[in-house]
Amino acid sequence: MADVTSADLLLHPVRLRIVQAFLGDRALTTVALAAELSDVAPATVYRQVARLVDAGVLQVVAQRQVRGAVERTYVLRSSAALITPDQVAAMSVDDMRQAFIAFVAGLLGDVDRYLARDEVDPIRDGASFRLGGLWLDDAEFAALLRELMRVLLPAAANPPRPGRKRRILATIFVPGEEFRPGEQATGDRDSSPPATSPTKPKQPKPSKPRRRTS
Repeated sequence: MADVTSADLLLHPVRLRIVQAFLGDRALTTVALAAELSDVAPATVYRQVARLVDAGVLQVVAQRQVRGAVERTYVLRSSAALITPDQVAAMSVDDMRQAFIAFVAGLLGDVDRYLARDEVDPIRDGASFRLGGLWLDDAEFAALLRELMRVLLPAAANPPRPGRKRRILATIFVPGEEFRPGEQATGDRDSSPPATSPTKPKQPKPSKPRRRTS
């Protein structure tokens, strides 16, 4: 069996999209998956699904006979679809660059598929992206991560149901420059609003003259 947590396995552009399609406890057949990845040749989808099954990333949970062929339903083994910290630590700079390019390519694909829908409305759909900077020491950063996990884990456990839509959350933490005493901290792009919902800066209201009291 292949190494189920291999970066090469999981960061292949098509296999990455397949893994993303199963996020949120989804169960899909290859037919349903090929329909979602309509821009990918069905033969490629079937081949990459087989690769992920052989590696233990996808698991067969049901199968049935359909017109003389076996139709299988798959789910994602979330514990297998991970790149461990040890593997990240062993990556070279080029490995990290390639991994990030694959990650960004996956995001671009998600955005393109969203924008290809009819009647796209970022405000109504809650689609936004933001770039910000946070000044945190190591202890504050660790506390932030714990708080994020506390908030996100219950939502991540939500099963699909009518009225719910799958929302793709991507996180990126990149170490920036270190603050040096004597330098002025600049906001730069850190507190800008989401690019999909620009807002006009508020103009200060003119102050009213105060009445004198005797």
